[in-house]
Amino acid sequence: MADLTTLESLLEMGFDRNRAERAVASTGNQGIEQAMDWLMEHENDPDIDEPYKPPVLAETDDDQAGTQASTPGDTAGVASKEVSQHGDAEKKPMTEEEKQQQVKRLEELMRLKQAERRERERAEELEKEKQRRKQGQELQQIRSKLQDDDMKKLAELRKREKMEDKLARQRVKEKIARDREERAKKFGGGGTSSTSTTPVQPGPLSPTSQGPPPTKKEYDESRIQVRLLDGSTLTAVFKAQEPLAAVRVYVQVNGNTPEGQDFTLLSPYPRHVYTDLDMEKPLKELGLVPSAVLVVTKNDENQEAGWRGNDTGRSFARTSSVHRLEGELLL
Repeated sequence: MADLTTLESLLEMGFDRNRAERAVASTGNQGIEQAMDWLMEHENDPDIDEPYKPPVLAETDDDQAGTQASTPGDTAGVASKEVSQHGDAEKKPMTEEEKQQQVKRLEELMRLKQAERRERERAEELEKEKQRRKQGQELQQIRSKLQDDDMKKLAELRKREKMEDKLARQRVKEKIARDREERAKKFGGGGTSSTSTTPVQPGPLSPTSQGPPPTKKEYDESRIQVRLLDGSTLTAVFKAQEPLAAVRVYVQVNGNTPEGQDFTLLSPYPRHVYTDLDMEKPLKELGLVPSAVLVVTKNDENQEAGWRGNDTGRSFARTSSVHRLEGELLL
């Protein structure tokens, strides 16, 4: 039979029986070339080596009934089929030499098919490589274009920022120029008027013509800044009527003067060392209102000045006592 010959040919060429049977069945037994093409195309299929099960045609009850009910026509068909089978049986089997020749022919055909397949695969690989390179070039062009666009945007942004900075500086310069002009007009005009009116002013007027003198502002607080021994400063606000001793106590509590270190306070300009008598005087009386700067110094540095101050205080006290006694005697 034809399918048996095809199957035998595939087996002679070394194909597995399962694959050969699957190829013959899948190509509809159209010949050895179609079966070989199918095998080469499907040799990498995952189910190529699974056991092949030929399809089974289900017989219905009607088919069985039709088989049992034989007619003269069916009898004739069966007879003709038997004749054809008898004729096929009379065909001579192939000899070994014919089989070898057929196998050689099929092997040659298989080599040609494999060569064609390799050539086709090589052409496909070349085409894929061309496509890959083309896509790579297109992708590179897209990246280059994006980079160029980004660089252009960055350049435009920098140019815009520079322009904005330039305009901002120009506006600042214009504002400064306007402010200078306004100050020049304001203060320059006042100075001109005062100088122009100075020569025509009469002599000094009486106190009644000048009006009441301006009232002096009274301050009830004093801002004292104290410079400590290490150069650091303390700043605090005191009442104008508080004694200078309050400032000394504040320095002792909040300053970094070593414990047990005796110190005194002085005004740097004009230089004046405050004595123990000054410590009881209000800040307003000592001229430390509304603000003043005091310096902390060690007693050994100003001992002589302190002695002088103490002597002056004691002499002043003795003088006051003498005058008081003289007044009592006169009375």
